[in-house]
Amino acid sequence: MVEITEKEFKQLTEYVKKNYGINLKAEKKILVMGRLQSVLLEKGCNSFTEYFEYVLGDKTGQAVITLIDKISTNHTFFMRESGHFDFLKEQVLPGLKESVHEKDLRIWCAAASTGEEAYTLAMILDEYLGPEKLWWDKKILATDISQSALEAAMSGIYSDERINPLPSRWKENYFRRYDGKNWIVEERIRNEIIFRKFNLMEQVFPFKKKFHVIFCRNVMIYFDNETRDLLVDKFYDRLESGGYLFIGHSETVNRARTGFQYVMPAVYRKN
Repeated sequence: MVEITEKEFKQLTEYVKKNYGINLKAEKKILVMGRLQSVLLEKGCNSFTEYFEYVLGDKTGQAVITLIDKISTNHTFFMRESGHFDFLKEQVLPGLKESVHEKDLRIWCAAASTGEEAYTLAMILDEYLGPEKLWWDKKILATDISQSALEAAMSGIYSDERINPLPSRWKENYFRRYDGKNWIVEERIRNEIIFRKFNLMEQVFPFKKKFHVIFCRNVMIYFDNETRDLLVDKFYDRLESGGYLFIGHSETVNRARTGFQYVMPAVYRKN
């Protein structure tokens, strides 16, 4: 195994934090070293210094994509923190249905990972709007920094075990058998989602219109306080007045410096 020195670890983690916001603490050293071993072997790098030089020198951008894919934690599942989805159905959507102009409902799943959250949102919208759905512009934007996670999301293929938490009516209405062990999301639901690779550390969010709902759950736990505060500011700016921000239950918003109003655990609203 190629060992990573303190200097190399510092160099690599500072680059990742500056460009992608991920704060890799000292206790992640062994994890980083382990996850990147196969890449070093494949590229013939005898040290992490050589590997870092390779990443910086790669003009195709593929090297940094692989780096982020390796060190990112893309753990999610259907109905994660299900209280958020109940609140969305029972409180948020009825209000938006009455207040949204020209039936143009905009939802952003800002850390889509392998797609479970985005598809859950699409199924909730389909069920809630029912026949009226035809008259609504309700596509969901789903972004993530990891290319491999996005590719898995776009496929819409999930195992029996992974769709097990879903209501039985959803399995019947929104999935079909893909093979002996897997299911695939129905095409009409997959078509409701726009998947894009996006780095939340971009200085400017290039969206023409503001969102009514933003889900960004269990991402900011990897950021330091300053990075998290700046991201929350950008979310606030990209939300319509009265819009909602959903974050992870292990995450917080610094209410002393933001205009967000606390609604319930891990749910905030723009005044």
